[in-house]
Amino acid sequence: MSPQHPIHKKPKIGLILGSGSARGWSHIGVIQALEEAGIKPDIICGTSIGALVGAAYAAGEIDVFTKWVLDLKIGNVLSFMDVHLNGGFLKGEKIMNFFKDHFMDRNIEDLNLPFGSVATSLTTGNEIWIREGSTVDAVRASLALPGLFTPFIRDQEILVDGGLVNPVPVSLARAMGADFLIAVDLNSDLIGRYFYNPPAPAFSFGNNVPEWLRKLQQNFGKPANLQEGTPLPLKTPSLLDVIASSVNIMQAQITRSRMAGEPPHIIIAPQLAHLSLLDFHRAAEAIEEGRRAVEICLPALDKLKKHKKL
Repeated sequence: MSPQHPIHKKPKIGLILGSGSARGWSHIGVIQALEEAGIKPDIICGTSIGALVGAAYAAGEIDVFTKWVLDLKIGNVLSFMDVHLNGGFLKGEKIMNFFKDHFMDRNIEDLNLPFGSVATSLTTGNEIWIREGSTVDAVRASLALPGLFTPFIRDQEILVDGGLVNPVPVSLARAMGADFLIAVDLNSDLIGRYFYNPPAPAFSFGNNVPEWLRKLQQNFGKPANLQEGTPLPLKTPSLLDVIASSVNIMQAQITRSRMAGEPPHIIIAPQLAHLSLLDFHRAAEAIEEGRRAVEICLPALDKLKKHKKL
């Protein structure tokens, strides 16, 4: 009897797309550059905006999705805003209905690639992995940034943005069977950006800012212990700037901690700290930076491709 030889299967590539609001359009550039380099993921998972882009890719809709993203203008972004001050600034129904109608009206089980998203249980603090059911619901739950989007209720749990617990979900990709892990971290250059490179406002309404919002922004931005007439050492942050910067700091620290304990094989880190929370109309800039970040990693990717026989 001839000796039994082990069966060598091709390693599965897991692409992990991190959270980062408008910076997340850089995930599109990452995907484009990876495919051009001959690297096609077998498993996709993401948190927040990473879940949205990842779902479009897993659904086979990334080209159509990219065209839509590149056509976004400030007016388009404003048109998706359904202001709602109970639980969050925006309800999020307009934008998710749009995606359901145009891109992702399928269950996760029916997508072209295995896909998973991460959300956070507001009631228990647990990390929730969503790997089945409505793709749109999985994305909406993962996108529910506290203070901006209202929470999402699924299976009797109140869910918010997965970035609160796992901004770059390497653990999920590994649990889904990925052997070779490529992680995209959008938070690596955020801490301290307000002091060294003050960002533009989180979003600009032009000259059409409602009076109630103007007063809220002005009052919220003043430090509580500032005496009248005392000059500010820095430009006063707006309401959304405070929310965004606070979440950014938290996610950057969590990302560092989790990836130290669960390191991926490759970390791709687009440098987009100058983009603000809702700069979704600056997609071309973000996509190009995603491509550039992959180019920096190409020598390491080529080396690992040969070693791992990807």
